[in-house]
Amino acid sequence: MTTIAPSSARRATLHRRIRLIVAFTIVYNVIEAIVAITAGSVASSAALIGFGLDSSIEVLSAAAVAWQFTRRDPERWEKPTLRVIAVAFFALAIYVVASSALSLIGGDRPAHSTVGLVLTALSVVIMPLVSLAERRAGHEVGSATAVADSKQTLICTYLSAAVLIGLALNSLFGWWWADAVAGLVIAIFAVREGVEAWKGDACATSVGMILEDDHDHDHDHDH
Repeated sequence: MTTIAPSSARRATLHRRIRLIVAFTIVYNVIEAIVAITAGSVASSAALIGFGLDSSIEVLSAAAVAWQFTRRDPERWEKPTLRVIAVAFFALAIYVVASSALSLIGGDRPAHSTVGLVLTALSVVIMPLVSLAERRAGHEVGSATAVADSKQTLICTYLSAAVLIGLALNSLFGWWWADAVAGLVIAIFAVREGVEAWKGDACATSVGMILEDDHDHDHDHDH
């Protein structure tokens, strides 16, 4: 299937759109991380703390994309950026597995968290919309990193749902172990995304021709 590269004007519009999307993602996830980690610490919830740390990873990913799109030659930075994100996801998985395992072994019973329930419910609604907007723009402009970032944002929806269910089961039925299990679900997703990010250079290569063509057009325009 032949992919038609967008015009210079359209490409500039898409770049601005992606920058706005990742800027929103950064602000939202910074707030989400602070609230989730604080609420998780108060309620002794491994899942909420893990969710907050995942939001921190989302900030790193979005910031990397924002920085990349300020570069003159953005495709050069896709592979190292994805590798950094992958390592961060693996670190997150290790932390969450350890925290959840200790919680299960020790029988820690997290307290009810209204803040956690509201926060995760909001993310279930907001994150899919943000992911869709970035994925569409990323596909059109031919950016593997933007598409990968949109997938990580979508993962945030799944994590939000998992944590929401865990918190609800704990609050409604006293199933304290559901919180730790939700934390393990986060770890599974983190490993999966880490592996995908580590292998992301193959995806970047597939759109390299489009990006290189765009770069050549920029040179022609400069001359």
